Amino acid sequence: MKLTSLKIGLTIATMAAMAYTLSACSNDKTATVSNNSELPSTSTYKGTASVSQGKASIDVPSLYDCKKGRNAPVGHIESADGKTWTVPAEVSFTDSKFPFAGDLNNPCTGVSYSSAQEAREALDTSDIIEIDADGEVVTAYVFADNYFEMYINGVPVGKDTVPFTQFNSNILQFKVKQPFTVAMKLVDWEENSGIGSEDNQGHAYHPGDGGMVAVFKDANDKIIAKTDDSWKAQTFYSAPIRDLSCATEQGALRLTSECSTEGLEEGSLDYALHWELPKNWYAQDFDDSAWPKATLFTNDEIGVNNKSAYTDFSDIFDDVDDDARFIWSTNVILDNEVLVRHTVN
Repeated sequence: MKLTSLKIGLTIATMAAMAYTLSACSNDKTATVSNNSELPSTSTYKGTASVSQGKASIDVPSLYDCKKGRNAPVGHIESADGKTWTVPAEVSFTDSKFPFAGDLNNPCTGVSYSSAQEAREALDTSDIIEIDADGEVVTAYVFADNYFEMYINGVPVGKDTVPFTQFNSNILQFKVKQPFTVAMKLVDWEENSGIGSEDNQGHAYHPGDGGMVAVFKDANDKIIAKTDDSWKAQTFYSAPIRDLSCATEQGALRLTSECSTEGLEEGSLDYALHWELPKNWYAQDFDDSAWPKATLFTNDEIGVNNKSAYTDFSDIFDDVDDDARFIWSTNVILDNEVLVRHTVN
């Protein structure tokens, strides 16, 4: 499965339109400031985030074109403290130096393997990202709602092939010695840029939900790691927030459990909370000791039982003897950009 060319519906014309640079590792905010006529009053908010209100300005109408899929817009918005934020996140989707993961099941391209073994056999040696020349080949299987970027010991090894929908799943390989550290950026995409909502369940401004599950196998097809509550997870973008007083913090925990997740017909004045990503968060030696544990979610809570990109590979994700779990931060609905980390020993 040669991944050297983009065969996923991203046209040259679309690429040419992307003058706005999307970098996974940069905190430079050079976009034009949003033209919100009023900045929010943040007097009821007592946390550490920057607060914005209302919709973002759109820079890229959609990163990707997929039949029956949704647009994946990227925009920018100014917070009350004068900072400018990329929403839903700064990503490396258009960065050719960050490799795409292979497909397990991708309705957008029509790739659909009958089994994980078939998908694994379709890979060739050029798909293996080498981290340690004397390491062993590890295969990772990932289902992310909606988008992920994976680093191993700080090296980019694979990103999602579909930023929003239709729902897909991925396979990727890398060569590394144990112990190694997995770091992932997870993004729950938004149709209403800057306020974390989408057209869903009869409401034009309904909060979406996230969730990610992953399984790592060695060269002997043995599970050496899986997503569970031994992973760390931290929130960096939460929206929509309809009452700023509902958001609280307990140490490193950024909590929105008291915030409404009700769908609305009008949400243009919703708030969003933004935190800057720490430098080198993806590095092997980054100190994540203060980060909260990942929160576990069931298949029913994520809503995957009708998604073939997941159910066709339930023998991998729901191994009867070593079941992987969906993980996220504490709020799978309102938290839209989440970083997760785990060391495999």
